[in-house]
Amino acid sequence: MLLKADSITKSFGAVQALKGVSFDLREGEVHALVGENGAGKSTLIKIFTGALQPDEIGGSESCSLFINGERVVDNSPSIAKRLGVAAIYQQPALFPDLSVAENLALGLERGGLWRRVSWRGRNARAKELLGRIGARIDPQTPAGALTMPEQQLVEIARALGADARILIMDEPTASLTERETEHLFKVIADLRAQGAGIIYISHRLEELFEIADRVTVLRDGETVATRAMSEVDQTELIRLMVGRELSAVFPKREVIIGETVLEVRNLNSRAAGIHNVNLSVRAGEILGLTGLIGAGRTELARVLFGLLPSDNGSVLLRIPNNEGSQRAHKSYKAYGELIEVMIDSPAKAIELGVAYVPEDRRRHGAILEMPIAANMTMAILDRISNLKFLNLESEKKTAVDFAMRLSVKTPATFAPAGALSGGNQQKVALARWLATDPKVLILDEPTQGIDVGAKSEIHRLMCDLADAGMAIIMISSELPEVLGMSDRVAVMRGGTVVGVMDRSEATQQKIIEMGLG
Repeated sequence: MLLKADSITKSFGAVQALKGVSFDLREGEVHALVGENGAGKSTLIKIFTGALQPDEIGGSESCSLFINGERVVDNSPSIAKRLGVAAIYQQPALFPDLSVAENLALGLERGGLWRRVSWRGRNARAKELLGRIGARIDPQTPAGALTMPEQQLVEIARALGADARILIMDEPTASLTERETEHLFKVIADLRAQGAGIIYISHRLEELFEIADRVTVLRDGETVATRAMSEVDQTELIRLMVGRELSAVFPKREVIIGETVLEVRNLNSRAAGIHNVNLSVRAGEILGLTGLIGAGRTELARVLFGLLPSDNGSVLLRIPNNEGSQRAHKSYKAYGELIEVMIDSPAKAIELGVAYVPEDRRRHGAILEMPIAANMTMAILDRISNLKFLNLESEKKTAVDFAMRLSVKTPATFAPAGALSGGNQQKVALARWLATDPKVLILDEPTQGIDVGAKSEIHRLMCDLADAGMAIIMISSELPEVLGMSDRVAVMRGGTVVGVMDRSEATQQKIIEMGLG
């Protein structure tokens, strides 16, 4: 047994994050750890890596932690590392301005302050470690120039260099393409063959049936079940995680589809790398926009929101009936009830009724250090200010209204957004743009990295918005989400839209074939 934890408890003040959790890991095994956000997964792995100390472990026989056969009472990052524990997170912790070889050397090389560095030996060691996992990466490449999957491979190579036998992988495929995920799974298979044990955390439940041997489910800080993967299916896993049956992860409802709200004709942008894009979305419609990473999906969204310039082509909108919007489009051509517009800034997009919730909620979606209320009202400061002074009462009222409407789980709207779970952070980011009362809502990877219960809530909100007549463009890499939530599916490849299908004719195979060409 590589790792065995019994009756682990951990409290933060009056909040008990872990309530007698038990977990174990065997040699050559992939043991999945799942649960909704807030279930206790992060707290548990921080205890395994020594970043947190459990309660009572030194004074209770029932509460114990064994790593590589050694009972650990006062764990720490250095002790965990010595015992062979390494964690690889969704966002790799590499120094972008240092080379791959230098990043691998950090924490692996020993010696005094004035020792001589053998650059040849350092590069040879890096090449050997990368070769063990099949990574074709030049050791002298700056880490900041690597793609996300390449950075993860460097982290795995560093763990191997530290003789880690227990690898914790936290959402390792959240930003990977299908092909990159397949390569990672091959690396995991090689690590298992070498006797390593892997604790695998993922919200993508379908992956677990492909690579995991066992699964442990946490709910509200407690161990609900540990099962062999062969003994459960996805429906049972969802029931164990949320404590209730979900009627559907994708609760798509049929709504009345109205007139075209946005139409793109032969749109080109050198800055965005898109060309000859033709697309339309109607009131009440959810248009799924998919394709391989790098196909131009996010870049198109950034052009439509005025973050990147277009060179030529047309963007037409059914303009909201308000004075500001009428002023914004008065110099452009009319095509029936659609008006050709020039969206050259986010401010112009907002004025014209276009909103964009970006993919990376931690960098662009929510400012985690700021209060929830400030995050929710950031895009409408002109509406809640009097004579340049912020109306705090209006800010609070708006935030409370959206917190209730979107079921944001928070004790108070003045709490920092960073204190919320991933799913609730996504709701805060969504609330900010809903506050602008948009007619077109662009959602980029709206459920990436959030648990299945939060996914269902976000999908329900999307259906509510569509039912109210909003036109939604949903960018997603998850084909089940695209097929489950879209009225039509548009596929991009090489910076252009290569096909559009109705919901009734769209299949995973057709989407993949279009995406690969």
